[in-house]
Amino acid sequence: MNQEKIGEFIKKIRKDNHLTQKEFAELFGVTYQAVSKWENGLNIPDIATLKEISKKFNVDINDLLDGENKKKNYFKRYVFIGICALVIVSLFLVYQFTHNHDFTFKTVRSSCSDFSVLGSMAYNDNKTSIYISSINCLNMDEEEYSSITCILYEQVDNTKIEISRSTYEGDPITLNDYLKNVEFNIDDYESTCKNYRDDSLFIELRAKNSQGDVITHEIPLTLDDNCSNSTSS
Repeated sequence: MNQEKIGEFIKKIRKDNHLTQKEFAELFGVTYQAVSKWENGLNIPDIATLKEISKKFNVDINDLLDGENKKKNYFKRYVFIGICALVIVSLFLVYQFTHNHDFTFKTVRSSCSDFSVLGSMAYNDNKTSIYISSINCLNMDEEEYSSITCILYEQVDNTKIEISRSTYEGDPITLNDYLKNVEFNIDDYESTCKNYRDDSLFIELRAKNSQGDVITHEIPLTLDDNCSNSTSS
C-alpha cells in the first residue's frame, strides 16, 4: 500500500465533500491531527475506519487501499474508446456510402441530461442505416439490476415502432457497466427515407432491481438536421 496515495485520496474525498479536517475527523471519532497525518502520508486509518469512510462516501474500499477511483478511470477510458470507435466506423460508412450511393449523414445524440448518446444515421432513397456506438449514464447510478432491456424506438404519430433491442439477464450489474457493451447497428431500417422529426427516435431502458421494481428511463434522441429525401446517383 502507498500511504501517500491513500492520503491524497482521503484528502480529495474530504475536499470534494466540502469538509474541514476537523469536520471530517468528527465523522469518524478521531482528531483532526490524525486526519492531517493520513493526508500527509504519515499514517493510514485502521481497517474499521477505512470501512466507515468507504460506506459514508460510497467509495469502494479497494479504491481506498489503492489510492485511486478506478471506476472513474474506467469510465473515461470507455468513453474515449467509444468515441474513437464511432469516428472510425463513421469514416468507414462515409467512404462506403459516398463511393457507391448518394447518401446523406446525420449525427444522432441524446437531449437527456441523465444520459449521453452518440451515433450516426445514413440514408438515401433506398435505405436508412442507424449506428449507435456509445450510451452512457451520467448520474453514475450505482444500483444493480438483474434484468435490463434497452430498446431503440421510432415514434410515428401515436405508435411506437421498435427498431432494435438489447437484453441482459444474469448477475446483478449497474446501468453503467451494462451500457458499456450496448450498441445498435441497423444496416437497412427503411426502404425509403421519411421526414424524421427531431424527436422521432428515442431509447427506452427498463431495469429490474433485486426487489422486483422496474425502473424505466426514456432517452429522447436528436438529429443534427431534418431528414429530406435525396436522389440516388
